Amino acid sequence: MGPPLSLSVFGRLPCSINTYFSISPACCLLVARSQLHTSSQAQNPSSLFRNFFTKRTKELKPAVQSAPGWKLFGKVPPRENLPKDSKIIQQEYEARTGRMYKPPPPSARRKNIEFEPLSTTALILEDRPANLPAKSVEEALRHRQEYDEMVAEAKKREIKEAHKRKKIMRERFKQEDNIASAMVIWVNEILPNWEGMRATRRVRELWWQGLPPSVRGKVWSLAVGNELNITPELYEIFLSRAKERWKSFSETSTENDVEGASVADREASLELIKLDISRTFPSLYIFQKGGPYHDLLHSVLGAYTCYRPDVGYVQGMSFIAAVLILNLEEADAFIAFANLLNKPCQLAFFRVDHSMMLKYFAAFEVFFEENLPKLFLHFKSYSLTPDIYLIDWIFTLYSKSLPLDLACRVWDVFCRDGEEFLFRTGLGILRLYEDILLQMDFIHIAQFLTKLPEDITSEKLFSCIAAIQMQNSNKKWAQVFASLMKDNKEGDKNHSPAPKS
Repeated sequence: MGPPLSLSVFGRLPCSINTYFSISPACCLLVARSQLHTSSQAQNPSSLFRNFFTKRTKELKPAVQSAPGWKLFGKVPPRENLPKDSKIIQQEYEARTGRMYKPPPPSARRKNIEFEPLSTTALILEDRPANLPAKSVEEALRHRQEYDEMVAEAKKREIKEAHKRKKIMRERFKQEDNIASAMVIWVNEILPNWEGMRATRRVRELWWQGLPPSVRGKVWSLAVGNELNITPELYEIFLSRAKERWKSFSETSTENDVEGASVADREASLELIKLDISRTFPSLYIFQKGGPYHDLLHSVLGAYTCYRPDVGYVQGMSFIAAVLILNLEEADAFIAFANLLNKPCQLAFFRVDHSMMLKYFAAFEVFFEENLPKLFLHFKSYSLTPDIYLIDWIFTLYSKSLPLDLACRVWDVFCRDGEEFLFRTGLGILRLYEDILLQMDFIHIAQFLTKLPEDITSEKLFSCIAAIQMQNSNKKWAQVFASLMKDNKEGDKNHSPAPKS
């Protein structure tokens, strides 16, 4: 017999090898082979490493060809069954169970929907490897049943998703057809006869459905009007003044100058407007620096601050101006912007007239209680007042709170109905999410209404808006607001000091 086997090529280790090392099976075989040739190598030490590596190279060649794999005490026999396609596995299984596999013709499989199960779905039908116990008949039948259930469930899910996609496409095509037909009516019939047709029932119903994008800007301009008699030439004058002011601010922007400047001048500064522009519709990337509408929006806002120094620039104006710029030319957008902000409601909010703002909030609560009594009491229990959520909605005319296309639809009817529709839209939003809001506390309600869900659709919102009745004790919005203004004036008279004798 040869010398005893050692786990070291160059000698024995003093203790058990498991205490110090973790040796792979390949290394064990390598060491064993080296020990078999110890005696011959001892006679010729110079050939130790030459014979060792030559022997290893020659013996590894068949291993690479057959790729049997290794284990600690010998080779794993090569696997005879190569991976099979799922269809072949199905056919072999059906043949063993006595049922012939007959794939249906391509036309009968699915009429309009293509469906192919995932490639891993049929692995449950595959036989186990040769070195594992084979499946029993019961287990094979159970796996077949599970496979059929998985395929059926995947098929149902695919059919459901396909029907949903088809429904969306049908609605989109229908909407496009309605817009195309409506555009013809607006261009050929309504706009040429604007003054005579704008108040008719047919036009109002067509208006409610949303204006076609191609005529939206024109209709907005006509509906808002130009009571201020602003001309494009006047816009250029105020724009040049704004540019001069920005230039002077950049050249002489010292602390003393800023402290001595008026509030309107500070609000009109380039830095404040520039900061707000960067926050305007950031997902569109068209109003940010370098975008195609950045300078245009900057010009409109700067010209307005020079035109109305008593109002100046207020946060939220950039969203209103941006929506107008998307639908109108530069000068027309400025004219509509200035006239829109000259309306009583917008003027009260942008000038921060607290007494007028409170009147609008009080009128809103009258119709809030009338239409949504449960939610009204829920808000009252948490002392949640309308200013917490209405201010942001009114300041931006919902263009910041709602998706842009939906906000434009709100603007459509706002131009038709005036300020009343702004508060009616607010009630429509509360009605849409009434069930959710009733389960929330003060903090969660405020957070929810500040950032509305992005999946809100025009159909759901406008159906809720249509359900809101802007009538209280046979009084409409204008009458309720007028009575609140009258009560306020009478209260001021009662609290006024008596004249001196």
